Amino acid sequence: MIGLGPVATPGAPLARRNPVAKLAAGLLFSFVLVASLDPVAPAVAIAVELALLPLFGIRYRVLARRALPLLAGAVGVLVTLVLFAADRSGPVLWAAGPLLVTSGVLVTALGLVLRMFAVALPGVIVFATTDPTDLADALVQNARAPARFAIGALAAFRLVPLLGQEWQMLTMARRARGVDAGRNPLARLRLFVSTAFALLVGAIRRGTRLAVAMDARGFDAGVPRTVARRQVFGPADWLLIVGAAVLAGGALAVSVTLGTFRPLIG
Repeated sequence: MIGLGPVATPGAPLARRNPVAKLAAGLLFSFVLVASLDPVAPAVAIAVELALLPLFGIRYRVLARRALPLLAGAVGVLVTLVLFAADRSGPVLWAAGPLLVTSGVLVTALGLVLRMFAVALPGVIVFATTDPTDLADALVQNARAPARFAIGALAAFRLVPLLGQEWQMLTMARRARGVDAGRNPLARLRLFVSTAFALLVGAIRRGTRLAVAMDARGFDAGVPRTVARRQVFGPADWLLIVGAAVLAGGALAVSVTLGTFRPLIG
């Protein structure tokens, strides 16, 4: 079962910040790092994120477990660049027929993999320290987001864990009917695609029913809604956003100082 609830230690200084402030700080920290293609800036950013992790009340083992899907993406990026990268500059490190691995290819692949982790980790940290209900309340109160959007996002967070349960139910139901791929990889691939399609159809049906139920309860009426829990956006939340911008700028400054800065445009 997929869990999306907060896993931070209660009372951690940065975990207690306003959800909108944490979301804005994470987005700002991530978008600044997209400006460079070199591996130095994202490496510095990852070091900063890991150093600040105790202030969010998250254990490193928990972060590693939640960031595990990123490893699959990193391997995919690395293999794709090694096989199909157009830039083959630098000394040749390994050659096997048409496959040519150079230092330029590895530097580019390392930069992309590190930037992927540096950009994704703030999001993992934000959602690992934020209750979805608090996030929806803060979006409505502090970010002035429409209630329809905020409550819809909250419902999506609450329904995501059901996907894992439904996948298990579909798999067990097909096994009960004798539909099993065994050790055939092609049969496993076909079974995976068909199960994923059935899961997608079920998710669309559930989303449609949820949208109709929300409309029936007046979420699109435009009438101001009251809130049950106040979300305060104070000076400490502004400091978190400013601190994220300063740290991201510092990572780029280190890259420029070392002469490794490679702008995304230009």
